Amino acid sequence: MVTIGVLSVVLALLYQRTTANLACNGNTTDATVAATCGQLRSSLGDIIVLPSDTPAYTALSDENWSQTTWKTPSCIARPSTASQVRDIIRVLTDKAVPFAIRSGGHSPNPYDANIDTGVLIATDNLNQVTYDAASGLASIGPGARWDAVYTYLDKYNLTVVGGRVMNVGVGGLVLGSGLSYLSDLYGLVVVADGSIVTASSTSHEDLFWALKGGSSNFGIVTKFTTPTFPIQQIWGGMQIFTVEQLPDVFQALYEYQTTPDKDLYANLIINPVPINGSVILTLVYLKPVERPEAYAPFYKLTPTADQTGFLTLHELMAQFPLPPIPRWTWYESSFQPDSALYAQLSDLIRTSAEVETLSKLQAGTLIGAVQPIGKNVALQGQRHGGNALGLQPVAQTWFSLNFGWWREEDDAAAYAAMDALHNKFEGLTKAAGAKLDFFFMNDANIKQPVIASYGEDNVQRLRAVQKVYDPNLVFQKLLPGGQKIPAS
Repeated sequence: MVTIGVLSVVLALLYQRTTANLACNGNTTDATVAATCGQLRSSLGDIIVLPSDTPAYTALSDENWSQTTWKTPSCIARPSTASQVRDIIRVLTDKAVPFAIRSGGHSPNPYDANIDTGVLIATDNLNQVTYDAASGLASIGPGARWDAVYTYLDKYNLTVVGGRVMNVGVGGLVLGSGLSYLSDLYGLVVVADGSIVTASSTSHEDLFWALKGGSSNFGIVTKFTTPTFPIQQIWGGMQIFTVEQLPDVFQALYEYQTTPDKDLYANLIINPVPINGSVILTLVYLKPVERPEAYAPFYKLTPTADQTGFLTLHELMAQFPLPPIPRWTWYESSFQPDSALYAQLSDLIRTSAEVETLSKLQAGTLIGAVQPIGKNVALQGQRHGGNALGLQPVAQTWFSLNFGWWREEDDAAAYAAMDALHNKFEGLTKAAGAKLDFFFMNDANIKQPVIASYGEDNVQRLRAVQKVYDPNLVFQKLLPGGQKIPAS
């Protein structure tokens, strides 16, 4: 995890004068919240969007990627400066009004980035992207989308350690640890600089450590400043296989992961799409070298289509638009590579009763995301000041199962089948002795205890940081969504 740079947040630490009203347990009345929205509108103007402000309100409340997170907030705040964020949080804390924070709204978990009877703080106006040639640093607002970030940096032939999906917001991905095609080289997360509270390796070091995987438990980020890297032209692209070839693709993955002295410029992701009968292998080599030796195990296979070649990293990532399916859920797992386990997982994905059930739902689409993680990802974190994740420096696989469907009336069936499929998946990894405790926050279901998976020592340290910067637990009590630090 990269820890170069500093980070600006608006913190509950600034609002310790408001302690009396924080016994909020979901009992805040509609009238109280409506009155608070009116107060915010009077003081801050039209950056506060009320339900009466249609169609602007409707567009904003339904902006989240998955309809499973569409809510009816009492009002929507769209700050464009750190001081406006501070003013909004002061009022909400004084009145004990619940709120949600949305960067890009990509999570399908209900209440992760939206709310009913409360205020949605949408950071889409905090979307600035700038580059300072003298320092080599880029500054990025939490509401920026990764496509805009890469487009801006393209003119300098630079990139950053950032997201793989273009429409994902910067803030949520970075604070969740944020996997990147550059992660083997530079780690997981980059963090930033701003004007209210600065956290870095030399200022508020405890907060700096905690934010790297600690999500929204401490404050609201207003700007990130990150190192840039001169990676532009690469070799890679997609190879398509049939679902019957999945066992062979997984065995090639095992060989790739267990090859000594892994090439740090080589990265890949495998997307089994069993209901649609295909497997997508995306190769990403961060140098303009054709068919590098790192991918030798995959060259033994015969794809049904091969779209590899020379292109820019941004061009490659832009080839993967989000599927136009309205409702989504997902689960995340991590485990150490195991040849026999990969064979079992291949059979489960292709033949399980749960996949058959999911295939019968309207527009039912199951997409796996198989992401090999090298030991250098954890080592980079240790070299740059540590982080809260508790990653073991071993080769591992982060495997998410993502399911999309069309109709709200199929929600119960979709959730039940995905729960059962995930439980079978976890059972196989445990039986093989390969399961790791860690859950990758950005792909985790809200039912999965992500922060607890970092290890008890790290959890205790996060609690200690929380006591310093949010002693009244504003971001625990008034922010219902997202992964929370477990109570002691």
